[in-house]
Amino acid sequence: MASKVKIKYTFGPDVDLSKTVVLGKNGKRITNARAERLAHEAIEKVLGRPSLTAKNVESPQLKVRVPVKLKKALDKEAKRRGETKSAIVREALEKYLKSA
Repeated sequence: MASKVKIKYTFGPDVDLSKTVVLGKNGKRITNARAERLAHEAIEKVLGRPSLTAKNVESPQLKVRVPVKLKKALDKEAKRRGETKSAIVREALEKYLKSA
């Protein structure tokens, strides 16, 4: 059985939205201003989280392996505090390195 290939993006010629009526999913007309807003919103989603380093600078990522017990303790603490696991690990690492 052949699997379907899902196309992520479709590119085509530019459309002059002041002359051509294009409707969104909600049935409202997409104007140039609305298209501009939608494009900016899409770009924001693609860019991801804000940098922890500086604006327009990608923050480095670390990948570590930990024992299951430590992972469960981290999950529990993150839930208790209502914070992300990343925030707790950053805080712990900063405290450790300052005291070293």
